[in-house]
Amino acid sequence: MSAQTNLPPFHLAFPVRDLAEARAFYGEKLGCPEGRSSPEWIDFNFYGHQIVAHLAPSECGHKATSAVDSHNVPVRHFGAVLSMEQWETMAKRLTDAGTEFVIEPYIRFKGEVGEQATMFFLDPSGNALEFKAFKNMDSLFAK
Repeated sequence: MSAQTNLPPFHLAFPVRDLAEARAFYGEKLGCPEGRSSPEWIDFNFYGHQIVAHLAPSECGHKATSAVDSHNVPVRHFGAVLSMEQWETMAKRLTDAGTEFVIEPYIRFKGEVGEQATMFFLDPSGNALEFKAFKNMDSLFAK
């Protein structure tokens, strides 16, 4: 089955410890345009999807990890599947900015079905993000 190209936007709400930090990280560092906001939350345009940073310091961070390719992948994470060009540009921008990665940018399944680039890092509140790109987008759901 081919990857869909006209997906409906999803909505994700997540906790942050400080809205100014979230605004700087998602708005400035990741380049997500800001939408509506209040003293308790901020909407961001995350590659056409709506993510909402809610002020909830006691809910922040990730705890559990899962072993994947000899890496400890944060179980709770979110992100975007980018084009390979977008992913390479983001990996370079984040590396140049001195981002501390949970998992450094690398290629998984090289030469196999599902070959993909991936990287993991944390926002200032400890929320884990993964950005990935597939060599062939048709293999997004391939077995």
